[in-house]
This record gives sequence, structure tokens and C-alpha cells, in this order.
Amino acid sequence: MNSMDIHEILAYLPHRYPFLLVDKVISCEPGKGIVAIKNVTINEHFFAGHFPHHPVMPGVLIIEALAQTAAILTFKTHNHKADDKSVYYFVGIDKARFKKPVMPGDALELNVEIKRFARGIWWFATRAKVDGQVVTEAELMCTLRTIDNTTA
Repeated sequence: MNSMDIHEILAYLPHRYPFLLVDKVISCEPGKGIVAIKNVTINEHFFAGHFPHHPVMPGVLIIEALAQTAAILTFKTHNHKADDKSVYYFVGIDKARFKKPVMPGDALELNVEIKRFARGIWWFATRAKVDGQVVTEAELMCTLRTIDNTTA
């Protein structure tokens, strides 16, 4: 069960501010599952417009944080780090449910479990929690593809 600090996360994900949505990995068991943290602060760029009078983290960004966590798990499983020759795509979301708003000050716990892998597609069961309560659940599908830099 490997933990990861932000420096190691940056080696595995190509995302950077303001779109990096994983701050710390608590545990990672390659080929199985991962638990990570996104610390939600009032300084997040999206709170300026969503909603100024009642800041709520957009649900699509919670899903993106779960997908980034899934990417780390995939890369750790295959001992692969982010590079400029490949990209990790989101290819599907099923059964997404938003049960409770995520607010500034929340520590979003991101739980991802590999369900299966076939024909280059990964299926994940994901769950985001705040203070032990589930706030979001979804089944995600992702794939790693080589970038063709010859067509610009």
C-alpha cells in the first residue's frame, strides 16, 4: 500500500494548476484500488462563479478528480508515468449520483477500484466521501492512447 506526495503525483499525472485535482494519495495497491485526497479550499478558481453566494464544488469536477485518481492507479499498475507521447482519456461515465454538496474546507476522499480491463478500456467503481459520508458515486471508463504528433 503505497502513499504518494504531491511531487510523485505530478510525475504520474500531466495535469497542472488549475486542473490538478489530487493532492495526496493515502494508499495505492496497483491492479486493485487507490484512495486519494483533494483538499477543497475557498481559493479554488471555480468558486468565483459557482456560486459566489453559496460556494459548491461542481459535480463534474468531483468526477474529474475521481478520473485523475483512476489515472494514477492505471499508471501505477503498469509502472508508467505521464509523458508527451500518450494521453489518458475519459471514455464513459455510468450511474453517476451526487448525494451531498462539497464545500470549501472539505477534504474529498477519492476511492477508486478497478472492476475490469479489456481491449484497452479500464472500468472503475468510484466513490467520493467527505467525513465518511458518500457525496458522489460513479462507474468510469478510461483508456490510455498514444498521441499521433504527425497530424497537427
